[in-house]
Amino acid sequence: MYFTIGVIAMALLAALVIFTVIARYFFSLSWKELAEFNTTLFAFTTFWGMGINVIKDEHVMIDILYDGVKPARKRWLAIVNYLIVLAVVLVFTYQGFKYVGVAGKQISQGMEIPMMYMYGIMPVCGIICAICVVIKIITLYKADISYFAPKNQALSRDDA
Repeated sequence: MYFTIGVIAMALLAALVIFTVIARYFFSLSWKELAEFNTTLFAFTTFWGMGINVIKDEHVMIDILYDGVKPARKRWLAIVNYLIVLAVVLVFTYQGFKYVGVAGKQISQGMEIPMMYMYGIMPVCGIICAICVVIKIITLYKADISYFAPKNQALSRDDA
């Protein structure tokens, strides 16, 4: 369900951006509300995707050293890595709550809603991402040792 919400949000964002471009350049129509909503939806998809990337192992990772470590040690290296990620996500979430507290009372110019609904995307998605990181840590802890076998193989001349 979490992944599906992200896909739907991305599809909606793509459709609205295409609509906005066509309306602006072919019909000279522009709506500040729609432009602001597109910006908010872009922020939502960005922050929502943090947790998806953690769960699906699609985050940026420099694995040249990681792949050289024995599988038994990879488990603990991965867990330490995700504990660091969790610390960063918790700081991000805390700062997001602070920012919503400061700027959330303002009214947006386009949609004319309190900015806390727009800025609230950050801490809410931070909490969801933190939950995803905890799930990932538990998964790594319980995973069979074969889960940590090298996934990237060097290409030989025969593979090229």
